[in-house]
Amino acid sequence: MKYLPLTLPAIEANLALDEALLEAAELGNSPHEVLRIWESGTPAVILGRSSRLDGEVNRSEVRSEAIPVVRRCSGGTTVVLGPGCLVYSLILSLESRPHLRSINLAHREVMEKLCEAIGNIPSEVPPVQWSGTCDLETGGRKFSGNSLRIKRDWILYHGTILYDFPIEKIERWLGYPPREPDYRNRRSHQDFLTNLSVDREELIAGMQRSWQAYEPLEAWPDELTQELLHSRYLDPNWHEGK
Repeated sequence: MKYLPLTLPAIEANLALDEALLEAAELGNSPHEVLRIWESGTPAVILGRSSRLDGEVNRSEVRSEAIPVVRRCSGGTTVVLGPGCLVYSLILSLESRPHLRSINLAHREVMEKLCEAIGNIPSEVPPVQWSGTCDLETGGRKFSGNSLRIKRDWILYHGTILYDFPIEKIERWLGYPPREPDYRNRRSHQDFLTNLSVDREELIAGMQRSWQAYEPLEAWPDELTQELLHSRYLDPNWHEGK
């Protein structure tokens, strides 16, 4: 698997790059599985593809604090990114892994790999487990949310890992989600979410080991990223249209 540790300057460009990696693979222009690691340098609220602004986002709060609200190409509910929240993005081949055409098996494969990556970290880390549809939690509190988008021959599976993020900001910026896993038990964001006590670099190294992602991806789809950025991710209608 190829490895791409790349964060672009703007949150919109980072979301565009995730989709560009998927589209480039689908078009046959980049026939490699990829693990990308990135981390937004500034806070942002990220809507799922079908998320609704009203209800999922406290619009007055994000507006008063000038927090960008942008939409990703994958499903799931709204999340918050920023420093202290690591993002991973996987581009996986459905030809090599045909079982991933089943969404349940796709969740299982990635969640088990993430648990393996965390479990093999040399430093002492709290026990983690897969709960709900595609959450990772420790001690009953969630630190990782994940989502996917499946095309004909390739899949984008990406997610967040909170390791040093101010949870109170999530409480302030997000409304209560429209759906929840049973283990949440109607808890607030503040009571439900937590940071995983883990060294960032050890976490990244663990993910590389689990996916055997060491060879650098030399040429990422810059031109396609720019096309998607200008046709979609810089268009207010894309972000506000639900």
